[in-house]
Amino acid sequence: MVSPVFDPRGLDRRLDALARQPFRARFRLRGRELATARLNGPATLRWHAYDLIARRLAPARPDKDGRQTPYRGHPVFVAQHATATCCRTCLERWHGIPKGRELTRTEHVYVVDVICRWIERETAGRGFSGPDPCRADGDHEIS
Repeated sequence: MVSPVFDPRGLDRRLDALARQPFRARFRLRGRELATARLNGPATLRWHAYDLIARRLAPARPDKDGRQTPYRGHPVFVAQHATATCCRTCLERWHGIPKGRELTRTEHVYVVDVICRWIERETAGRGFSGPDPCRADGDHEIS
């Protein structure tokens, strides 16, 4: 079920379970997506993820649900497929967030946390490192 509190260990366990799925395991940040993650850094990627989720996943009935997330072109897109946050069906199956209603603010932030944690793990030692600066600031708008 969805945890309203950011729990890196819980997210890591969920990401480890997803990584054991053959389809999810094949997604990695490479080339342009890795360069984008390095150049933008975690705070900017968090904003991108928040905005992309708001437009493509948060509505009760997203346009083209199941086909709305490209496989490449942005680190967030790659992360969405790797973390099963790419469509409402995957979100329901893997994260327990039901389809047919708009995401709550807590669920929206949870999805962004999952995506950003995956990107953080992917870029560890290959670009930026350390904690997400948005997480350190409890007053941050999307924390």
